[in-house]
Amino acid sequence: MKNSGGNNLSDTVSEFILLGFPCTWEIQIFLFSLFSGTYVLTLTGNLCIICAVGWDHHLHNPMYILLANFSFLEIWYVTSTVPNMLANFLSETNTISFSGCFLQFYFFFSMGTTETFFLSAMAFDRYLAICRPLHYPTNMTAQRCIRMGACCWVCGFSCFLLPVYLVSQLPFCGPNTIDHFLCDPGPLLKLSCVPAPATEAVCAVFNSVLIFSTFLFITGSYTLVIRAVLRVPSAEGRQKAFSTCGSHLAVVSLFYGSIMVMYVSPTSDNPAGIQKIVTLFYSVLTPLFNPLIYSLRNKEMKEALKKLFRMLRFGQRELLKNWSS
Repeated sequence: MKNSGGNNLSDTVSEFILLGFPCTWEIQIFLFSLFSGTYVLTLTGNLCIICAVGWDHHLHNPMYILLANFSFLEIWYVTSTVPNMLANFLSETNTISFSGCFLQFYFFFSMGTTETFFLSAMAFDRYLAICRPLHYPTNMTAQRCIRMGACCWVCGFSCFLLPVYLVSQLPFCGPNTIDHFLCDPGPLLKLSCVPAPATEAVCAVFNSVLIFSTFLFITGSYTLVIRAVLRVPSAEGRQKAFSTCGSHLAVVSLFYGSIMVMYVSPTSDNPAGIQKIVTLFYSVLTPLFNPLIYSLRNKEMKEALKKLFRMLRFGQRELLKNWSS
């Protein structure tokens, strides 16, 4: 390991140490088991939603196409951090290479950015469906929905190129210990050998603009949706309209509530412990809650999942019959 505590600018850091959750070995094993289970449940839940949307033709509409994309994104979002975190629970060194650290930084925040765009696209879809129902079939065709999803992916992975490049160009000469379980820009900026107020300002402005612009767009869309729903004469109609939006609003509240605590206030003012807990919430727990929220609150999704499970059970019985014969 190079320069875990040096100050010589001629020497550069070739790897970082992710401090993670310093605790006793017994607690490390407990945390490993806990997050392993959470990771498996997250993958299983989101894969079930993708399969249900793919196999049930009743769900082949823009709302569920966007939801399947969102679940696919959640799988990779949680995979960008949790496997490395699990490996570090069982490792004595907890090291990550310089390039590996910035790759994790790029993919984690690019997928987080893509998530804000998908949440905005899903809010826009609900706005068109409820506020412009007569024009919805022509405005939101399957092709247009696919183009919207592709735009979310491309924009999400393009936006964070500049912040990652700026931080990666800073000189790192030691110490090289990141008091976090992932390569976050806040702790990385603190490790720079020279002050970088311009880079820190660019990152702060970038985060604030991205978070507030998408959040205001979603809030504006749902304000119009609520106004339209309240004009529906029948209570049954209002309840049906609200039920299609309730799941999405719950996911938006969980995700934006945590990232605003983390990134809207100056990162340097948040203690390391709070940073880790908040990051755990939006990077690990939110992807776990999303399939639960959508499956429990959505009747069509519950029916599709029941069909999927029946199909899997039937397939297992047929497989066992073939083996026994």
